[in-house]
Amino acid sequence: MYYETNVYWNAGAVKKINQDSVLVLQALTSRGRVLLAAVCDGMGGMEEGECASGYVTEELIAWFYDGLLYAIGKKKPLWVIRRSLERKVYQMQNRMQDYARKRKIFMGTTMSVLVLWEKRYFIWHLGDSRIYWMKGRSYMGKRSKSAQKKCTLKQITEDHVQGKNRLTKCVGNCGFFVPDFKTGIVRRREAFLLCSDGFWNELQEEELREVLQPERMTEETSERRLKELADAVMRRGEKDNLSAVYIKCL
Repeated sequence: MYYETNVYWNAGAVKKINQDSVLVLQALTSRGRVLLAAVCDGMGGMEEGECASGYVTEELIAWFYDGLLYAIGKKKPLWVIRRSLERKVYQMQNRMQDYARKRKIFMGTTMSVLVLWEKRYFIWHLGDSRIYWMKGRSYMGKRSKSAQKKCTLKQITEDHVQGKNRLTKCVGNCGFFVPDFKTGIVRRREAFLLCSDGFWNELQEEELREVLQPERMTEETSERRLKELADAVMRRGEKDNLSAVYIKCL
């Protein structure tokens, strides 16, 4: 399986610093192509949010090469892959606690990670960044025997948030949390959108579904569509950073 990807990353209309970090990696192995994508949104109500999100993405890069690709190459079972990233998150939280304790600060970041490997997806998630899954499904029109396509969009991560913007789970020095984990089957011509809350806050799911339909998307058009959505969000008054990763499976 192959993947077309595009990234949108913008500090937004108000803030001078973008505390979001995004990541897309691909590698071709003897057991198929592997992709890792992530969106981490540093917590603006705490100190050094950009350092928190940047640190997590750096650790995810190390895990991609030293943990994920190693496990796939050694034909490790799926539960080993799952636990290896959970251990990495535990290590990250320990190190962030030590760092924050020395500086007498609080820091944290969301973490939404997607791994695609052949016909499977794996998700690890903490916080209120989101991962959406878009796919077309065939159905028979009432007046036509020909199969038609209808795009569906589904949010496949839970928002770990209380009230309007108080996170209940994150990666940071606010406690130890095990990431939500999901896995499933993915097919060609399906797509995923990973995005920070600044990107999705002012958008309806119907807008995302209509604008980012996989059947209509190419690598060139996805870049333009992400920017169009972000521009619309800023016109509606969003003041947060905006980050998104779009992946189409081929």
